[in-house]
Amino acid sequence: MVTDEEKKTRTAEIELETHEIATKTTTPLHTTDWYIKWVSSIILIVGMVLASNNLYPWNILVQCIGICGWLVVALMWNDRSLIIVNAVGLAILMNGLIGYWLKLG
Repeated sequence: MVTDEEKKTRTAEIELETHEIATKTTTPLHTTDWYIKWVSSIILIVGMVLASNNLYPWNILVQCIGICGWLVVALMWNDRSLIIVNAVGLAILMNGLIGYWLKLG
């Protein structure tokens, strides 16, 4: 018969094994979605830099590309929360872009 102390010890060993490397990723590496999400993330960071330097409308254009990439990843993952956030984000950015183009015309 297994004692409570042995159960606790085994549970602690299992937890230690699963949390051995804190920085180890659990998502697959070098897959299509991995490349899309990283390129899209970098593009979004560039868009934020453009926005902070008030480079309008280039910031919106660049961010639209990044958001589209993340929307593709969200669809690949079938992650509804990411789909909603990125679809709404894309709609908001497109609204700003269309408003800018209408003012030019």
